[in-house]
Amino acid sequence: MMVFDRPVEQILGIGALVLLGVGCIVVLWPFLSALIWAAVLCFSTWPIYIWFEGLLGGRRTPAALLMTLLVAAVVVAPFAILVATLADSVATVAQAVNRLLEQGPPAPPAWVAEIPFIGERLALYWQGLAYNAPAFLVELTKLIRPATDIAVASGAVLGVGLLELVLSVFIAFFFYRYGRQMAASAHGSSERIGGTRARHLLLVAGSTVTGVVYGVIGTAIAQGLLAGLGFWIAGVPQALLLGFITFLLSFVPAAPPLVWGSVALWLFFQGEVGWSIFVAGWGLLLVSSIDNLLRPYLLTQANSLPVLLSFFGFLGGILAFGFIGVFLGPVLLAVGYSLFLEWQATDSQERQPHVD
Repeated sequence: MMVFDRPVEQILGIGALVLLGVGCIVVLWPFLSALIWAAVLCFSTWPIYIWFEGLLGGRRTPAALLMTLLVAAVVVAPFAILVATLADSVATVAQAVNRLLEQGPPAPPAWVAEIPFIGERLALYWQGLAYNAPAFLVELTKLIRPATDIAVASGAVLGVGLLELVLSVFIAFFFYRYGRQMAASAHGSSERIGGTRARHLLLVAGSTVTGVVYGVIGTAIAQGLLAGLGFWIAGVPQALLLGFITFLLSFVPAAPPLVWGSVALWLFFQGEVGWSIFVAGWGLLLVSSIDNLLRPYLLTQANSLPVLLSFFGFLGGILAFGFIGVFLGPVLLAVGYSLFLEWQATDSQERQPHVD
């Protein structure tokens, strides 16, 4: 049996712990985004769970199960319906393309020629395609393949994102059930590493997470739902898909009007002037007003994330984590930004001269 000196034993012990830590990270890495989002969901909805727990007489397991079902209904169910709708939309587009290939495009409507500057040329180009089948097939082929690739890629991203959302909600059940023990461990570990100031930093991070979930993600979901409802009332095709696009664009400043404004114009050119006015008014008074009124109020509870960082959080989150990064990106950047501001404020206070 080999006997090592104490320093050598310490080095070997530290090496073994490092290897064990690396191994744990490698095993958990594929589930990292689901774990983080489950923690965010659990923390931001913890007061509701406490209410359920009190309602059920302090029984944690039924309360955690009930809370998990509620989160699944609010977060997972709409996106599951969306994935199914997107699949139906692809099938519908494929049927429409086949009809176009068989019958050819219709003649251009009269209003096309009345479009300022480009109307006459556009009408002539459209008529040329309508009466020239080979040219029409060439132009249609240019559009079909990119559109198909985009639709397939979008469906794959949404499908993987849906699986991650389901996994995160499943993990959230255990976070609700054992949340108190996890919180106590997190507080104890952070104080051992960061000292007494760690508790304050955890409070800052917690308030930031809650503010972003309700102020950014919550208002985006509300805008998407309201927009989809308005489109459905107006009889617009693919209302759910357009509502989802509104939800995504809600993370980009002043972008949702691009959706409901385009829909209002489309209705106007279809001759549905009344519904066009309805969609424009619905979008202006309800969809956009949520962003202008609710989001600033909720974000006053935490440090407001700058517009540029919010945009980077949206895009960077998608690139880093896939669809679930839509939610994670702004949250992670907001927490980092808030902690940076806290560090900057503390550093400025320590640099100020003390006057006796």
